[in-house]
Amino acid sequence: MDQLIPIAAKLQDVLGALGQKTQLDLPQIVVVGGQSSGKSSVLESIVGRSFLPRGTGIVTRRPLVLQLYNTSVIPPVEEDSEEGEGEEVAQDEQYNDEITENRGGGPPRIINTQNSSDLPSSGAEWGEFLHLPGRRFANFSDIRDEIIRDTERLTGRNRGISSTPLHLKIYSPRVLHLSLVDLPGTAKVAVGDQPHDIEDQIQDMCLSYISNPNAIILAVTAGNTDLANSDALKLARSVDPQGDRTIGVITKLDLLDPGTDCADYLQNRVIPLRRGYVGVVNRGQLDIDRDKSIVDGLKKEAQFFRSHPAYNHRALLAKCGTPNLARDLNGILMHHIRECLPELKSRITGMMGELQGELDALGQPVDTMNEATQSGQLLGLLSRFSANFAQCIDGRGTSIEGIEMNELYGGARVAFIFNEVFVRSLMSIDAFDGLSDEEIRTTICNANGTRSSLFVPEVSFDLLVRRQISRLEQPGLQCVDLVFDELQRIATQCEPPEFQRFPKLRERLLDVVSGLLKSCVGPTHMMVGNLVKIELAYINTSHPDFIGGSKAVARLMEKMNDDHQNATNGNADGGRDNSPGLRATSSLGDEVSLSSTPYPSNIENTNQVNTLNGGPTASSEKGGLMNFIFGAKKTNTGGPPRIVQLPQVPSIMRQTDHPTTDREKIETEIIKSLIESYFSIVRKNFIDMVPKTIMYFLVNHVRDTMQNELVADLYRDTMVSVLMEEADDIAQRRKTCDEMNGLLKKALEIVNEVRDFNTFST
Repeated sequence: MDQLIPIAAKLQDVLGALGQKTQLDLPQIVVVGGQSSGKSSVLESIVGRSFLPRGTGIVTRRPLVLQLYNTSVIPPVEEDSEEGEGEEVAQDEQYNDEITENRGGGPPRIINTQNSSDLPSSGAEWGEFLHLPGRRFANFSDIRDEIIRDTERLTGRNRGISSTPLHLKIYSPRVLHLSLVDLPGTAKVAVGDQPHDIEDQIQDMCLSYISNPNAIILAVTAGNTDLANSDALKLARSVDPQGDRTIGVITKLDLLDPGTDCADYLQNRVIPLRRGYVGVVNRGQLDIDRDKSIVDGLKKEAQFFRSHPAYNHRALLAKCGTPNLARDLNGILMHHIRECLPELKSRITGMMGELQGELDALGQPVDTMNEATQSGQLLGLLSRFSANFAQCIDGRGTSIEGIEMNELYGGARVAFIFNEVFVRSLMSIDAFDGLSDEEIRTTICNANGTRSSLFVPEVSFDLLVRRQISRLEQPGLQCVDLVFDELQRIATQCEPPEFQRFPKLRERLLDVVSGLLKSCVGPTHMMVGNLVKIELAYINTSHPDFIGGSKAVARLMEKMNDDHQNATNGNADGGRDNSPGLRATSSLGDEVSLSSTPYPSNIENTNQVNTLNGGPTASSEKGGLMNFIFGAKKTNTGGPPRIVQLPQVPSIMRQTDHPTTDREKIETEIIKSLIESYFSIVRKNFIDMVPKTIMYFLVNHVRDTMQNELVADLYRDTMVSVLMEEADDIAQRRKTCDEMNGLLKKALEIVNEVRDFNTFST
């Protein structure tokens, strides 16, 4: 994989330039096969280091999840909340952990990484176990011993198995960012402490890893067995029937009987696979015992294939040897990388466009401009702001964030205040909010003065309707304030991007806009208040839409007739209501006069009441009431005359202290009908005039005079240099954008280079 490592490193640089924290998500390589088929040896050949346990029988007794990290680029940031890991490993960082090192045998030695002399060199390789956080193994023999030790801790020493994976990370400058999985070999019969269903357990364990569609399956089969009996191919075909991600690996070709070979297997004639087969010769147990290196093993493998008559021709040599297996893996990995290129390229071009837009917004450094250029740029910014504000009000503007696609923006928000907030609120106001029937009775009584009127007094209607009309003023003033706040919001949304460069200009401009808005709010408030005062100045009872007194009486009489008819129809006895109550007559005046005779309420003597009403007591007493008033002598000379004492007059008199008479009910209903009619007319006029007033005195005036105000207050020779002073971070941002733009251009070149990379070049 030496050819693919620099390509992946370059792409990692691209991801770093794009600000992506994750590494290249390369496919996971899963090795499956029978016991002693050479799975671990194939895996070590891919990694290039010897670190896995070796022996006879079942050696791999639990899944080993191996993660490779290339230390020539910035190592990844791991975040594993369940295990509590996630530290970043870099070549030049100060390690706060410990490295275990074993020299000359003996127990591992703990290296204090705070001491720089103990740190690994830039080309060093080390491993880390997930179950031993904070310890790094610099010697790969110690890694093998730890694998054996932790496996025996879970499974015992008598060949037991476990589905709990063992996680190992290897950091090296000679590997790719890959994830590899070494699984236990399939077995038929349980031995030692193995469960009786070991075959099913191992099969389920293997299926859980190779079912991942992002996994490359290395189906390892020993060359001295029949391919039709391969457990690895059976497992692979169960999840990958088309063989799109399966590579067949034939091992132990050097152990075949003389005269036999696996040429038919390698030529894909027996059990065809889309990606074919690769034959390899691994180190034997004797080579491992003699500590033969993997490099020497690869030389021996190459010599074997070149000297074997069955494989020593061009058609088969390309399918033999670990280097060819690595080449096939390279092809799969490069294909996966190429699938990521369109998205990477799209992101790069998008970021380049954003950077260019930011550079355009940052503009040319002000230090390089003369005074005339600065003045012209200032005038242009003021004009752009004024134009943006006017377009936003008229509905032709757009925001930098594009919020006009998701919510109301600009003038539409002002219209929403008028039509939804203001109108709905006024229509919800009832004509009699805060006005009770008792208050109407009292007002009518006060309007009568010293004597009861024959008809409903008009003064009471005038007083009551003015009170209700006055309640409209406050909602109108609130509408002005809402539009004022909205115009301030619009002003902040209409700022050109260049305003970020000039904070003093932005601050002064917003002050001028705020001052202009405040200067227009006062006249608008006054005009809205005048609308209410205009309505209060003249109660136009001749308005064509006003119901009038005659119509109000006619409606009331019609309602009373209906009620009386309903009451008559509902009388089970068919009798007639002869009570001196409300009776619908030809005119309201006749009815009211019939029920308007006052009854004195302060006369305590029953006889006197009877005398006033013409009762029999008047004839039985000599002199009568007139004699009593004018002091005539009574015929009764039996004692001194009796003096009538009037009750104390209350300090506060209320009409509601007495029951409502029929006349008062009629008068109250008439007044309510008149108030409701006239209030509806005034409310309709107010709803129509308030938005017009706000638009004329506030919105349109600010829009039309904005540019003149800005130029008059800000476009001055003495202020140009101050207003056009850039923010402190603008120069640094401009420099950063230039550097990032250069990095993105380089990244685009790398992407094009990877696209044109030929995996099969030598």
